[in-house]
Amino acid sequence: MPSVTYAGQTVSVNDEGFFTDPGQWTEEMAPEIAKGEGIDQLTDRHWQVIKFMRHEYEGKGTGPTVRILGKTSGVSVKELYQLFPKGPAKVAAKVAGIPKPRGCI
Repeated sequence: MPSVTYAGQTVSVNDEGFFTDPGQWTEEMAPEIAKGEGIDQLTDRHWQVIKFMRHEYEGKGTGPTVRILGKTSGVSVKELYQLFPKGPAKVAAKVAGIPKPRGCI
């Protein structure tokens, strides 16, 4: 299993770069992960989505799809694509340190 270092901590990831243990994630890691996904700076709106993703994962065992994210996170689907251009659910999950949501390619 591959590993990477974020914010000075080495964590286990799968072949696509998603955390294998979401408990290893810290908020300090998020900006580094985001930069690797082409997001220069995390805004309050990014954090709203990231925290929502973690909350959903903790409650349901999986991250929400883009459709659910757009309906329940308080951020519209259009804005999600502006915040996370390479794929909102997939990239937000990666930045949030949770596994890739079901249904993401």
